[in-house]
Amino acid sequence: MALQTFIAGTGRHIPARVVPNSAFLRHRFHGPDHQPIDKPNEEILEQFEAITGIHERRYAPDDLLTSDMAFLAAEDALASSGIDRESLDGLIVAHNFGNVRSGSHRSDFVPSLAARVKARLGIRNPGAVAFDLVFGCPGWLQGVIQADCMIRAGAARRVLVLGADTLSRVSDPHDRDSLIYADGAGAVILEGREAPGGVLAHAARSDAFEHSGMLVMGPSYRDGAFPGDLFLKMEGRKLYRYALHHVAGAVKDALDKAGVDLRQVAKLLIHQANLKMDEAILEALCRLCGLEAPPPGLMPMTISWLGNTSVATIPTMLDLILKGDLEGHAIRPGDVLVLASVGAGMNINALVYRVPGS
Repeated sequence: MALQTFIAGTGRHIPARVVPNSAFLRHRFHGPDHQPIDKPNEEILEQFEAITGIHERRYAPDDLLTSDMAFLAAEDALASSGIDRESLDGLIVAHNFGNVRSGSHRSDFVPSLAARVKARLGIRNPGAVAFDLVFGCPGWLQGVIQADCMIRAGAARRVLVLGADTLSRVSDPHDRDSLIYADGAGAVILEGREAPGGVLAHAARSDAFEHSGMLVMGPSYRDGAFPGDLFLKMEGRKLYRYALHHVAGAVKDALDKAGVDLRQVAKLLIHQANLKMDEAILEALCRLCGLEAPPPGLMPMTISWLGNTSVATIPTMLDLILKGDLEGHAIRPGDVLVLASVGAGMNINALVYRVPGS
């Protein structure tokens, strides 16, 4: 039997600093035209929560970098797996901004975050090849797809895939869209085994030709606030429409490749960027698959208290469920999971996984 890719361990780091929406009541919000928004902040925050579902998020403390959070998530995954770290054949870190120090707004990519994490983990094995992956919010899932390809090709047996970002440090405090962003890290250890199940199929697409400008770096919306600094900017409405048109199709493509019907899926772990958008994507997926309504509990949500942690979203949610820390949700032997994400590029990916067991 050919090697199949299985999850051998998961981990996470959720920063302890809680930032509720009320923390932004005194901010001065400006629009893309750089003019002040003529609404009371109470109204802005009320509308924001109604659309996104976010009432609080987590920010990293000033002394913690993206690579630090990735290291902590990696240690958690190694502990949960019981695997010897020297037996790893690969270490992939998905992120989008490198290390950004508190108060700097500048990215540090050298050496790679994967190299830093490997060094801090104390891994001496030169065969554990460490590299970074930048693919927008779907970066961690793309890392999983890459690791699956490595395992199936015989290039690796065990791969640690990490997703970490400190979006709070590239967020414009004068841009209300930046309220969605948060910090965190998630990890998974993938292992090749000659057994049924594991990763069944995946699908990905990049629509850069028409849509690469939906998420870009740009100056603060408040003129003169941060001269020379760049912040993450998005065209929210266009991104919303793009996701509704394409994410469900990518998920259906992965399901079709796997020979799995949506009715067989126990959990859909989707990138958490906007509650209303994710609900609309699920409705579109149900229509594509001939379902009138999704099964109860199909789509867990963490956005209300974690916000949008980019590449950390899905691995964090997976770890929460597997360790019994997300109320109302569980993953059991034999369950079929679908993981899906969308983000800067614009990029979309989806993966179908069967938990080993009866």
